[in-house]
Amino acid sequence: MREILKILESDSRLSPEEIATMTGKTEDEVRRVIEECERKGIIRRYKTSIDWEKAGEQQVFAFIDVKVSPERGVGFDDIAERIYRYPEVHSVYLVSGTHDLRVVVSGTNMKEVAFFVAEKLATIDRVHGTSTHFLLKTYKEDGVIFEAPEPDRRLAVAP
Repeated sequence: MREILKILESDSRLSPEEIATMTGKTEDEVRRVIEECERKGIIRRYKTSIDWEKAGEQQVFAFIDVKVSPERGVGFDDIAERIYRYPEVHSVYLVSGTHDLRVVVSGTNMKEVAFFVAEKLATIDRVHGTSTHFLLKTYKEDGVIFEAPEPDRRLAVAP
């Protein structure tokens, strides 16, 4: 199962037939594993990595470190849920360190993201502070390299 999942994680467009060829399993075995993983929630969804800058779309991402106080009986789960329900929020992580949550947010410009932090996120009960870091450039995301490698400009050496 792990081998099939790793292949799908790197390229979810591969067909069960192609995965079967790569793994030496039958196409039916691959289909069964995939269906079982989807049913059990192991495969959460299929995703495409998009370079929005190349697509001509203006999009700003920010990483917001949030300091919150946990609540007895639910810890951080309820406040994380309140935050991840906002449509601007892409991801919410419970992290170690000086802050408790790391929130990934997007908007069409920095002002929109700043408004989200000031008017929505910072006003939630039990949020004690935020620290916002704007994404300046993406080099690699989800295993996909966004930066084209420099061409090799060295002169060829003849024997």
